[in-house]
Amino acid sequence: MNLVYKHIPVMVTESISGLITSDNGVYVDGTFGRGGHASAILGKLSSKGKLIAIDKDPSASKEATKLRDKRLFFVSGCFSQLKKILSRHGISSVDGIFVDLGVSSPQLEDSSRGFSFNLDGPLDMRMDNSSGETVADWLEKAEEKAIAKVLRSYGQERFAKRVAKAIVFNRAKEPIKTTFDLVSIIKKSVLVPTKNKHPATKVFQALRIHINKELDSLRSFLPQCVQSLKPGGRLVVISFHSLEDRIVKQFFKAESEPPYVPKEIPIKGKDLPEPRIKIIGKALFPKEMEISNNPRSRSAVLRIGERLAA
Repeated sequence: MNLVYKHIPVMVTESISGLITSDNGVYVDGTFGRGGHASAILGKLSSKGKLIAIDKDPSASKEATKLRDKRLFFVSGCFSQLKKILSRHGISSVDGIFVDLGVSSPQLEDSSRGFSFNLDGPLDMRMDNSSGETVADWLEKAEEKAIAKVLRSYGQERFAKRVAKAIVFNRAKEPIKTTFDLVSIIKKSVLVPTKNKHPATKVFQALRIHINKELDSLRSFLPQCVQSLKPGGRLVVISFHSLEDRIVKQFFKAESEPPYVPKEIPIKGKDLPEPRIKIIGKALFPKEMEISNNPRSRSAVLRIGERLAA
């Protein structure tokens, strides 16, 4: 099925402004996707600049090839492998790191990927659809308590127990293979949907986060960024829901302040670890015009941190 899906990158101007400190620098785009932000980064770099682009979606490599830019080096993998990837390329430190943690429009609009509750297709949701178990695979064997925990922890779904019970009940009669199979079950279980939101929104978010280990990857990635940035280098993160943003916000806070030491412990000033990150400005949000042109940008939150001298 050769469909063309248009992807509109989010908060490009704010991202590039916060990221680029040297046009001759080495940068990382940890979520290449369809190359929207990567193209903007390359547009600001000189002929001596370099961009390492990372993505675990197999289709992303084809998009990278289309750019035909010698300054771009594409790597199939996850941003949680940042240090390994840089080491493989002989790079010890970089001038900036960018990640956009959202699902791309082409992924959402391709029914065969199973990300959307509005399109019928296989219940997959893997970012890397060449390996690992699908959501359908997991739901087929997961215990009711485990399903409820995932829906509650990653989707903040108030009807997590009801949905989990309904999934287990229905799979005993017939396998849950498609997105619409699951949507049908959710609609009967979510008694009071959130206003202006599809009743399956939180469940689909939770299952996607779980199957791709998204929050674990983010927690692993952030410390590697601090270790990999040159002094003065920038980390720019765009998140799309409170679970991701909380992790980023708390990480920036922890890295920008001296650690808390109880009074009874005799450790003072110079004996304490120095802050490693300076938070640049407040969190940024899309402007009204961008939200109007690209409604999917409405939940984006952008945060910027700068590496302090080691």
